[in-house]
Amino acid sequence: MYFLTIDNWIREVNLWCPELQILFYYGSQEDRRHLRMDIHNKVTDFNVIVTTYNSAISSPEDRSLFRKMKLNYAIFDEGHMLKNMGSVRYQHLMTINAKNRLLLTGTPVQNNLLELMSLLNFVMPHMFSSSTSEIRRIFSSKAKASEEHSSYEKERITHAKQIIKPFILRRVKEEVLQQLPPKKDIVEWCEMTEKQEKLYQDLFSCFKKSVDGQEKNPEMGNVMMQLRKMANHPLLHRQYYTSEKLRAMSKLMLKEPTHCEANPDLIFEDMCVMTDYELHLLCKQYANIHDFKLEMDLILDSGKFRTLIHILSDFKEKGDRVVLFSQFTMMLDILEVLLKHEQYRYLRLDGKTQISNRIHLIDEFNSDMDIFIFLLSTKAGGLGINLTSANVVILHDIDCNPYNDKQAEDRCHRVGQTREVQVIRLISKGTIEESMLKISQQKLKLEQDMTATETGEEGAIPADIATLLKASLGL
Repeated sequence: MYFLTIDNWIREVNLWCPELQILFYYGSQEDRRHLRMDIHNKVTDFNVIVTTYNSAISSPEDRSLFRKMKLNYAIFDEGHMLKNMGSVRYQHLMTINAKNRLLLTGTPVQNNLLELMSLLNFVMPHMFSSSTSEIRRIFSSKAKASEEHSSYEKERITHAKQIIKPFILRRVKEEVLQQLPPKKDIVEWCEMTEKQEKLYQDLFSCFKKSVDGQEKNPEMGNVMMQLRKMANHPLLHRQYYTSEKLRAMSKLMLKEPTHCEANPDLIFEDMCVMTDYELHLLCKQYANIHDFKLEMDLILDSGKFRTLIHILSDFKEKGDRVVLFSQFTMMLDILEVLLKHEQYRYLRLDGKTQISNRIHLIDEFNSDMDIFIFLLSTKAGGLGINLTSANVVILHDIDCNPYNDKQAEDRCHRVGQTREVQVIRLISKGTIEESMLKISQQKLKLEQDMTATETGEEGAIPADIATLLKASLGL
């Protein structure tokens, strides 16, 4: 459970069960030590103790408290965080002393069936712990031949559905929230700009040579990340600031009072590992290299930015409000330049935003209708917050795990929403993002198979990222 999720839980318990006494177990090690003393000495009285996963298992003393405390019910929100039965978090939280356990999650199936079985084992350890090895064997093994794959996967899915049926209560929005407005999913295919297209193809050709013929290349993950960055914006790489420019800039930096005694070669080396956007910010910071800063045309030179400028203008005119997500904090920085250039009012929340300030930002956005856009990082802003005052979700760049994106879009499509919600995914045509979208659709298909009726059509578990990356490289 995350801090922002905790705040929501406390608000809801106070709203619906005001007679219950809540203890908030959170804070520094010293804060938690005082709380433990109060609990042991029975100084504080409570019916419900609310904490985060990390606070409950952070130290031996924390773990001891929850191991000795006799709880009637332990409720684990964001239960998909317990999908790995081999993790330290899983093992520590398993020791919490509770008569009953309840996992709450909107994404029980993320990557494979073994993860779902891990959740089941966590809820009913007395029933399944002795069968852990067998569960691993059944749901980790693979078909021996490709022609057996389809029927084998159907058999595994059927087996899993039979096991989980008595223990899972599934409630989809369509069943329990019939008054919830519809959600419209849109894929916006973005043509890269001419310069961006050339840079992407150059990078693509380089990487294709580096991984050609290698079944297990340790650089595969990095290759994928670099292609993703170029598909989003050229400034996430270093292309415009050539080595010649950096040599000139490093010498000019010696005129700065803070760098007058520095070694220009070391300055050059530091600059070489920076992105174009980082170098642009450096040029804005120091007067002697100010002339090297990028023109606005270059900052806006992205296929996705061209699309954004068009659709944001339409949404603004219609009176819609937008939540705009990105995986990359530097991409958020560049998006801020775009929003300022277009003179849109916005707020921003990412992993660097102080915890204490996050609730204030959320409340400000929900109360001030003149704020057009909430800019969020997918990880920091994708969980535990309510942004139903917006009715448009734009995913500037999608995640390989579609459930992270689903969590993000559910910030708007939830209880309290009164308007139709549009979820727009920006995909750069002819790039690695097309393969990522394919992965996402396949993973979502697995969830559909697991929750389908007995006679429903069932498909195969998706291929791994490396396989699809190689396919996108034509290998």
